[in-house]
Amino acid sequence: MSSLLPFQTTRFAEKIDRIRRGEYRSGDFMLADAKDGDLAAGVTAMGYRRDGSGAAVGLRTRPEFHQQIRDLIQQDTLDIMLTSTSTMEQLKEEGAFEGSRMLAAFRGNEATDAWVGLRGGRYREFTPLPYRGAALEFASAPICLYSLTWINDARHDVASLEAYSRFRADARSHGIMHFLEVFNPNVDTGLSARDTPAFINDCIIRTLASLTRAERPEFLKVAYNGPQALEELVSHDPSVVVGVLGGGQGTHRDTFELLAQAERRGGRLALFGRKINGAEHQPTMVNWMRRVVDREATSLEAVRGYHADLQRLGLRADRHLETDSEITEDVLRSDLT
Repeated sequence: MSSLLPFQTTRFAEKIDRIRRGEYRSGDFMLADAKDGDLAAGVTAMGYRRDGSGAAVGLRTRPEFHQQIRDLIQQDTLDIMLTSTSTMEQLKEEGAFEGSRMLAAFRGNEATDAWVGLRGGRYREFTPLPYRGAALEFASAPICLYSLTWINDARHDVASLEAYSRFRADARSHGIMHFLEVFNPNVDTGLSARDTPAFINDCIIRTLASLTRAERPEFLKVAYNGPQALEELVSHDPSVVVGVLGGGQGTHRDTFELLAQAERRGGRLALFGRKINGAEHQPTMVNWMRRVVDREATSLEAVRGYHADLQRLGLRADRHLETDSEITEDVLRSDLT
């Protein structure tokens, strides 16, 4: 018997229904953890094992990585847990989601621009190729992530969209929902950094225009390309729920500020991987993420509160408080309040 709750009973189902009705309220911003890094980076994706003081002491094993996931499921603060199909199968078989209202999700494809962190790998230097390893007939969750990257090259972009079309047909035949992740280009597109956000927004809207409601993704997961780009995407079609991806790990101030800006500018979901997986204490990080998106704490207050909680837990922070309070990502500096 499946250990996953029916989709309709998850927090995600309740929240996205209110958001689509235009009834978004405090607490409805959705937080997701991307624990699917094994599909991108192999061994190194598990992150670092930490000793009793919180210091990194070597790479986690797969069982240790899975325990981190179980701890977050038991905490039951996140709205979505995304993993690889193999990890989700194990979690389902052991009943890890029993009693949780968290939505379980798996990665449905992994194009080569997602193959990051592989030791010696050079895949992101080249035009990405579509690849889908997950067999939907064996899915252990009701929804999956599908990623697309446009690079302003007709031959590549058509091939990627045709692969996406085949995936949608396969997903419909197996009763699997999906959400769409859109990466910024990993190769030269002939566009300036200033022009790229508009290009990405136009590609998204152009692609969605040919999809009926039955084919559309449940929500979008996009790179945060600044407040104007996000507001444009959100306001263009209110029926499309837009979320942001986390990108690199950065400082904890970067993490919290990205959440604050995304929520303030109309984003309704954040799906973070390295920003959670690299934290000294992941459940505590998630607690402060929740407080930020609920507007109970500013990004700077969250950094200070997180460091104070680490100290109470007897854990050492990776960075000094002053360093961790800095915003290091340029895209976040333009919207500071």
